[in-house]
Amino acid sequence: MAHIDYYFTTISPWTYLAGLRLEDIAAKHGATITYKPVDLPKVFSQTGGLPLAERPVARRNYRMQELRRGGAKTGLPLTLQPAHFPTNPAPSCYAIIAAQAANEKGAGGDLAGLVHGYLRACWAEEKNIAEDDVIRAGLSAAGFDPALADSGLLMGAETFARNTEEAVQAGVFGSPFYVVDGSECFWGQDRLEDLDLFLAGKL
Repeated sequence: MAHIDYYFTTISPWTYLAGLRLEDIAAKHGATITYKPVDLPKVFSQTGGLPLAERPVARRNYRMQELRRGGAKTGLPLTLQPAHFPTNPAPSCYAIIAAQAANEKGAGGDLAGLVHGYLRACWAEEKNIAEDDVIRAGLSAAGFDPALADSGLLMGAETFARNTEEAVQAGVFGSPFYVVDGSECFWGQDRLEDLDLFLAGKL
């Protein structure tokens, strides 16, 4: 059985545009997933990436075209310039980490729904996913105890830092990023078809 380490940040539009396709692909092939939210600016700083504001105008302009086309292709509602972007992704990342731990203890909910819910809140619902009430509402909507927003804070912070270190060691340099069985890497939601083919033994 294949295992996928899924590295991402909750304010990435490209991660939002992946929708739930990763989960569908994993289910199709009987693969497991570990969700690993990361501090993307720290990943960038160690792998040669540039924050959006520091990229050349041509690249920023192209990004906007690609986002518009990506929204049209996926059918997902997308606000190209959301009111609360950029914002601090850490609180939502901590909540996801705490929720994953709750699932491992048999007291959780829909983890994939939680992740996509925070992404949707940022990119389609004009919500600030750094705010406590948004974090709690997301947990509750996905079937988790909203108190995880507080009780999982320390563990979330420690795991978030560890995920970031592991990401760099694994060769991750963007979001979303998928690593199969610790070695085969796929960057971007537009490589999910390749991930599917790889798990099928066709690549």
